[in-house]
Amino acid sequence: MREIVFDTETTGLSFAGGDRLVEIGCVEMVNRVETGRTFHAYYHPERNMPAEAQAVHGISEAFLSDKPKFAEAVDDLIDFLGDAPLVAHNAGFDFSFLNGELTRCGRQIVHINRMVDTLQIARSRHPGAKHTLDALCSRFGVDRSHRVLHGALLDAQLLAQVYVELLGGRQIGLGLVDDAPVVESAQIVVRRPVTVRPPRTFRPSDTELAAHAAFVSKLQDPLWGVAAFE
Repeated sequence: MREIVFDTETTGLSFAGGDRLVEIGCVEMVNRVETGRTFHAYYHPERNMPAEAQAVHGISEAFLSDKPKFAEAVDDLIDFLGDAPLVAHNAGFDFSFLNGELTRCGRQIVHINRMVDTLQIARSRHPGAKHTLDALCSRFGVDRSHRVLHGALLDAQLLAQVYVELLGGRQIGLGLVDDAPVVESAQIVVRRPVTVRPPRTFRPSDTELAAHAAFVSKLQDPLWGVAAFE
C-alpha cells in the first residue's frame, strides 16, 4: 500500500484568516517502508511573513521572493500525491492549508477520508503522554539531533519513522507469492520450495495384533465387556 507522509510550513495558523502555505515536504512509503522518493517545494505566499512564523521555521520573505506561487507549481504536487492516503501530525491543520490552496486555484480538494492523523493515533496509544513530534521521536529513539528549526521535508522524514513505530514497529515484509510487492533494499521476498511428502500409514503389524489379542484374552470382567453393563 502506498502512503504519503507530509508536513507543511505556513505564514500562520489560519488559512481562513489569510495565512498561506509556504513549504511542503512529502515522503513516499510502500507497505510502511520508505521508498526514497520525496517531494519538496517552497511557494511564494503573496503576502508578508510574520516574525512569529519565521521564528518557527526560519523562512523569510526574501528567501521566498523568487519562489513560484502555489497555483503555478501545483501540478507537480498533485502528481506526486496521487490517490494515496496522506499521513500528517495534527493532520487537520495541514489538510486545511493544503485544501485551502487547492480550492484557491480551482483544483479538487483532498477528501477527508484520505487523512491519517498520527496525533490521534499517538493519543489513543499513549494517553496522558506528550504527543509532539519531538516527544514522539524521544519515545521511539528517532534521531532528531539535526532538527534545529521546523522544516517540512525533515519533519516529514521524522514523522515517517514515528508513524511506523506507532503502528507497532518496523517489520521486514515476507511475501510468499510471485506478485508480492518488493521495495528495493527494504523488503525481502522469501519463496520457499514446496516439498511434498507421501502420507505415512500408522497400521499395526500382524505380530502386534496377535500380541494385543493374547493380552486382552487374559483380562477378567473388563469394563468394556458386555457383562459389565447387564
